[in-house]
Amino acid sequence: MDMRTRVNTALKQAMKDRAASRLATLRLINAAIKDKEIAARGDGEEIVVADDDVLAILSKMTKQRNESARAYEEGGRLDLAERELEEIAIIEEFLPKQLADSEVVEAVRAAVTQTGANSIRDMGKVMGALKAKYTGQMDFGKVGPLVKDQLCSGGDC
Repeated sequence: MDMRTRVNTALKQAMKDRAASRLATLRLINAAIKDKEIAARGDGEEIVVADDDVLAILSKMTKQRNESARAYEEGGRLDLAERELEEIAIIEEFLPKQLADSEVVEAVRAAVTQTGANSIRDMGKVMGALKAKYTGQMDFGKVGPLVKDQLCSGGDC
């Protein structure tokens, strides 16, 4: 079952269950997917958003909510922080299992080897390979420094 269908099925179930907060979050996900379709439709052709695009949308939504929750906690608004964390839990139901730190390090090593990267200038190739294979499974903001360290281990940085 594709991602869009999974979200729509969960949305319908939330309506039946009268789960208001879950329904609101699922509607936000649906709206983000539709926004992506509308943006891609600029040329007048009908385009269906692929699962990789949906995973990227969900990852971005999770990251935004983590930042908001942190800001709310710092501001003493624990009620709003808790709401953001609840939304994250719902969004993460549709994301693949996150890789452990050791698995991320191994994936970076494999991507460096696979792409033949040997300097910091090849960082884009490595990140592209990782995004193609592990979208939604790792935080690429944290992976960037790992890739840089791996490429700079030869001392050319």
